[in-house]
Amino acid sequence: MTQNRRLDRVAGDIAELLSELIRAGLRDPRVTPLTITVVRMSVDLRIAHVNFTSLGSKGDPEAILAGLRSATGYLRRELGRRLQMRHVPELRFHIDDSLERGFDMTRMLDGLPVTHPRAGEDLPVPLEGEDPDAGEE
Repeated sequence: MTQNRRLDRVAGDIAELLSELIRAGLRDPRVTPLTITVVRMSVDLRIAHVNFTSLGSKGDPEAILAGLRSATGYLRRELGRRLQMRHVPELRFHIDDSLERGFDMTRMLDGLPVTHPRAGEDLPVPLEGEDPDAGEE
């Protein structure tokens, strides 16, 4: 249990520091505003998988990825200065498309035809174990 808390704490620290470093320290024009969505650490804390998404429609995720990869040395060096760790983890950046996939799924579900005979009615939600059709004749 303590190992998971440590992984989560280190991942949170890295996410916070990377956000600050990217916002304040990168001058690469490819790296437009972005959000770090999640950082996952390997069990040995040697690799940090950093997922990001671009803010708005301004940035090209592939160009941002290239910019982040080219800045990896700088980012690791700055992390090493600010983190109290024996080894600074290797940074592996990944485009996070989960928001877009979620929007696609919502659009797909919205496009499905309504086929249930009671769809759209304001009916009470049955409690667990209750027969939803009880009392109907």
